[in-house]
Amino acid sequence: MSALNLPVLIESEQLEAHLQETGLLIVDLRNPNTYLQGHIPGAVNLGYANIIQAVPPAMGMLPDEARLSEVLASLGLTADTHVVAYDDEGGGRASRLLWTLDTLGHQHFSLLNGGLQAWVAGGHALSQQATQPVAGAYHAEFTNGQAIADKDYILSRLGQPDLALLDTRSPGEYQGLDVRAARGGHIPGAVNMNWITAIDQPNQLRFRPDADLRAVLEGLGVTPDKEVIVYCQTHHRSAHTYMVLKHLGYQKLRGYPGAWSEWGNDPALPCER
Repeated sequence: MSALNLPVLIESEQLEAHLQETGLLIVDLRNPNTYLQGHIPGAVNLGYANIIQAVPPAMGMLPDEARLSEVLASLGLTADTHVVAYDDEGGGRASRLLWTLDTLGHQHFSLLNGGLQAWVAGGHALSQQATQPVAGAYHAEFTNGQAIADKDYILSRLGQPDLALLDTRSPGEYQGLDVRAARGGHIPGAVNMNWITAIDQPNQLRFRPDADLRAVLEGLGVTPDKEVIVYCQTHHRSAHTYMVLKHLGYQKLRGYPGAWSEWGNDPALPCER
C-alpha cells in the first residue's frame, strides 16, 4: 500500500508539502519542449501519444498491456507508487493517464487541480532540470474492466433506466451540427455536458465547486445511483469528466475509449440527432 494518503483531486499546496517524499511520481503530460521551459520539481515527462493507440477510425483506443507495461515501467512506476498527473490544457491529458491507471487497477493516483496554471498562480517553484526516471518492471494488466466500456457493452445497456450516457463534446457535435465522423449526432439516450462546463476558467482551470457540479449533473439525470458511461470524440475530454465524477464519489463509472470516432464511423450502430 502507498504510504501517501492523497485525495483524487489534489491542490498545489498539498502537492508541494509532499514533494520530497518517496513513493510519489509526478507526471507532466505536456510536450517535451514546454516541459523543459519549466515544470514542477521532480516531475517526469510523458508524451500523450504513449498512452493512446490509434485504430482508425477510432483514434483514442487503449494500448495493449505489453505497450503500457513498457511505458509505465520506463517511468519507474510500481504498484505502490502514488501518481500525480498534470498538464496545462485543462486536465484532459492528465486525466486520460489516470483513467488508464484505473483500468489497470492502480489505486494510488491524483489529478492536480488546475494543473500547471494553478501551480504557477500559487507562487510555487518551477524547475528546468529534466528528471530522468529510473526504469522498473511494471506489469500492466487490465484488472479493472469495470472502468471500460466498449461498443458491445454500450449496445447491451442502451435504454436501461439505471444507465446514464454522458456525452462531453460540444453542443454542436452532440446535435450533429459539427460533424467529425462519417455521421453526426450522439449515442441514443445520451445527455450532453460539454466537458468545459466542469472547469472554472477564471480560477486557473480548477474544477468548479462540488455543489455546482452536482447540480449540473443531477439536472441531466446523471446521478450516483446509475452506472455512468462517459465519452467524447477520443476519450480525451471525457477522461476529464471521468475524473470529475470520481472526485464526486460516483462508484459505477466507465470510460468509452472508442468514443464517437468509433461509434460515429460505424453505420451498424444506432445514432440520434
